[in-house]
Amino acid sequence: MKNRFTNDINIKNKQAAFQFELIEKFVAGIALMGTEIKSIREGKVNLQDGFCYFNNGEIFSKGINITPYSQGTHYNHEAARERKLLLKKSEILRLESKVEEKGLTLIPTRLFITERGFIKLEIALARGKKNHDKRNSIKERDVKRELSRLKIK
Repeated sequence: MKNRFTNDINIKNKQAAFQFELIEKFVAGIALMGTEIKSIREGKVNLQDGFCYFNNGEIFSKGINITPYSQGTHYNHEAARERKLLLKKSEILRLESKVEEKGLTLIPTRLFITERGFIKLEIALARGKKNHDKRNSIKERDVKRELSRLKIK
C-alpha cells in the first residue's frame, strides 16, 4: 500500500551555505494554513530571503515566500507573512542566548515533508562569511568539480 503522504518535496536554500558559515542545524515544525500546505506540495516556495527572529519567548520566520495557491478562494494566504516555528522551549532559550551573545543569526536552509506528512523547516545557526571566505568556498567547489570530472573519464 502506497503512503498517501509520500512526497518528494525537499526545497533547499542553496545560497545559505555560500553566504553563511552554518554552525548548527535544527528541525522545527511550522504553523501553516491549508492553502500554504497545498502550495508547498506543488513546490512553490522561496527560502532565499528568509530569516528567523525571537518575540516574547517564541520564534518566528519572516521572508519565506510561499506563492498563493492557484485554486484558492478568498481564504487564500498572504505570500510573505510571518510564520511561527514550533520548537521546544529549551531549544528556543538556548538558540536565543547564542544569537544574542555571539552575533549569530538563524536562517532557513531546507523545507521538507516527513514520512508522516508533516512539513518541517530546517533552520541553521549561522555566521556571515567575509569575501575571502566566499572565495575559498568557490575554490573548493571548483576543485571538487574537477576531481569528479577526472574520475568520470
